Amino acid sequence: MPFARRSIQRVPDRRFRNRRVVAGLLAVLALMAGAGPALAAQQPAPAPAPGPATTSAYMVKPGDVLDISVWKEPDLQKQVLVRPDGGFSFPLVGEVDARGKSVSELNKIVSTGVGKYISDAVVTIAVQEIKGNKVYVLGQVNKPGEFIVNPSVNIMQALSMAGGMTPFAATNDIIVLRGQGKAQQAMAFRYNEVVRGRNLDTNIELQSGDIVVVP
Repeated sequence: MPFARRSIQRVPDRRFRNRRVVAGLLAVLALMAGAGPALAAQQPAPAPAPGPATTSAYMVKPGDVLDISVWKEPDLQKQVLVRPDGGFSFPLVGEVDARGKSVSELNKIVSTGVGKYISDAVVTIAVQEIKGNKVYVLGQVNKPGEFIVNPSVNIMQALSMAGGMTPFAATNDIIVLRGQGKAQQAMAFRYNEVVRGRNLDTNIELQSGDIVVVP
């Protein structure tokens, strides 16, 4: 009786199989490591943390607090309050009139004054507290009073800051008073039209000292 050949199925060596798995994992890890810098480069850069808005063009107003410092001069580092008359004093400079001047203009004035005594003086001025930029909302609103704005608000925003209007407000007879003394002017504002998307140009940005009157 002829000997029947039996098919023999070779079983792969388990150690060999494990070595192949390990080699494959190492190859994948190598590829990931090589692609790491490229992937990192493709990621968008993180957004910078929000910092204080530039104040170089800000027009200083009475009530503002300025932080003034001279580099390498500890005795010339102080905070000054802009007085109601618009002035302040600083060592080696004396009285400074800040009315109608920006931060950069004040920096030049202080630098010139300090430069008479300290050569190559580096002066830095920053607005520490903006308290002079105020508007007023009076009349039929829920929270009448003065409001500090930074940098500016329009009429609708000011009304919102004042808690909105009462049910008795004459919403189409609102006026904005601007200026001082005889130079004062009144500007009409019709709330009902603006909320309907009409005459949006009347929703003006308020200036420091403006008074919104809601009858």
